[in-house]
Amino acid sequence: MTIDVPKSVIMGVIADFAAYPQWASGVRAAEVMRTGAGGRPEQVRFTLDAGIIRDKYVLGYRWRDDDEVRWDLVGRGSMISDMSGAYLLAEETNGGTKVTYELAVGLVVPMIGMMKRRAEKTIIDTALKGLHSRAVQVAGESGGGQ
Repeated sequence: MTIDVPKSVIMGVIADFAAYPQWASGVRAAEVMRTGAGGRPEQVRFTLDAGIIRDKYVLGYRWRDDDEVRWDLVGRGSMISDMSGAYLLAEETNGGTKVTYELAVGLVVPMIGMMKRRAEKTIIDTALKGLHSRAVQVAGESGGGQ
């Protein structure tokens, strides 16, 4: 997805975990447990309520400037047994930002392949649409839009 907002604004939205319940569907709370040397969160505890999946888990984050952030599960939940993902940001020639979202989730309870693919598509679509809306809103408030 391309968002007509600078990379720095988008990465700021991604790093603002306290605001996730406002734009990330299913996230009820996101608490920063540890911050890294650069001031960005290193570990975050999530409370998730996504219909049939309700859980609490901890993700560990690795940041590379405003170009990418990757995460892995460092504290299992009762339902989520594995998770890894990334947001990759690249400047477009028109001044916007191309956002690529990667996500892999493992559940303790097996899920039928068709249901799992549908859930994954919903999660990815929701994450990108929510990020887009929030980034445009933040850019508008700060005057940082294109």
